[in-house]
Amino acid sequence: MAPSQPPGRSRRGLARIFGAGLITGAADDDPSGIATYSQAGAAFGYGLAWTMLFSLPLLAAVQELSARIGRATGEGIAANLRRRLPRPVLIGCVALLAIANTVNLGADLGAMGEAASLLIGGPAHPYVVLFGLASALAAILIDYRVYVRVLRWLTLSLLAYVAAVLAIAVPWGEVLFALVVPPVELSPSYLLALTAVLGTTIAPYLVFWQAAEEVEDLGAEVSSCRPEAPATARREIRRIRLDTWVGIGFSNLVGFFVIVAAAATLNRAGITEIETAEQAAQALRPIAGPFAAFVFAAGIIGTGLLAVPVLAGAAAYAIGEAAGRPVGLARKPGEARTFYAVILISTLLGVLLHFSPIEPMQALFASAVINGLLVVPILAAVLVLAASREAMGPYLPGRPLLVLGWTTVAVMGAAGLALAASLLD
Repeated sequence: MAPSQPPGRSRRGLARIFGAGLITGAADDDPSGIATYSQAGAAFGYGLAWTMLFSLPLLAAVQELSARIGRATGEGIAANLRRRLPRPVLIGCVALLAIANTVNLGADLGAMGEAASLLIGGPAHPYVVLFGLASALAAILIDYRVYVRVLRWLTLSLLAYVAAVLAIAVPWGEVLFALVVPPVELSPSYLLALTAVLGTTIAPYLVFWQAAEEVEDLGAEVSSCRPEAPATARREIRRIRLDTWVGIGFSNLVGFFVIVAAAATLNRAGITEIETAEQAAQALRPIAGPFAAFVFAAGIIGTGLLAVPVLAGAAAYAIGEAAGRPVGLARKPGEARTFYAVILISTLLGVLLHFSPIEPMQALFASAVINGLLVVPILAAVLVLAASREAMGPYLPGRPLLVLGWTTVAVMGAAGLALAASLLD
């Protein structure tokens, strides 16, 4: 039976269905992800657009399994792994996750600052500090129900990239042909870009966050789901599946639009090197007009405001659970000191990273390498746990979902090997 959680209020209507999965999917399109998709479109045109279709069922399956674990056990991923992994292995995984999340968070804050500078004017540094402090204080001070509602509304910021594409003349016939007959290359640059796209799409922090938010929702409902109630479990499984697949589908659709926007403008204009999301917004202005550039830059800020708390929160859940400390956004700061301290420290370190001599793209590449190496063993552990009848009860997944999960492990393992091989060349 799930452990008791802080009391809350039940959600109704669409808010009852769309929550953790929608927020998780939208947070996957963070500014660093937008930069990766922009670079893929600029460098290879529509040649990597197929990855958004290919990765959709893989990521959705993994996220659904994570959500089921949180719902079935009443604990997050790190809390479950704490009982099943040797302590040094658990500490190593959690430490790498925290480092990668903090670096990614710093890069996202930097992109948000640069985007605000493009839209409003002035230097980027004050905006970085403002965004960082606002995100950390919001997580600490705002009531959980209100906070989640704000995050849910922020997912609409991703529509900015759909609007950007609608303002551009796109040869949809070429796009469709590239989806049906992917122009796959075996060049090192193409394989590296492929690895980067998959790595930014299927990231370990998403696994920790969605499982933890399902646990939060157990305490935010008047009548929590008991693992021994099969009828209730079936209803919750349907909700989790719909929430997750819609969220991931929305995320990958937006990623697809970003690739198409960059391909139809930057690649066609001969601009094949885009290192950051804000550079993509700048480059779009003379090619696609001020409206496309404006909504692209505005989208960076919106997605960053959504992704920064998810990155910091995922690290806080992992560290707190691994240490056996109370965790949860529904708890008061005094009830979960370690949890909120990690959120604050991670965000402040991310802000400081922007002022360091470390190049943003080097930081992003380092976090991508860590994530690419870390996601494989974490996904394997998640799948072993998800296949445990004792742990999952009526939430035990069927064979097709487990097969999709193990396929994701194989794909990400191959991507990691490809990345290692490209680094050795």
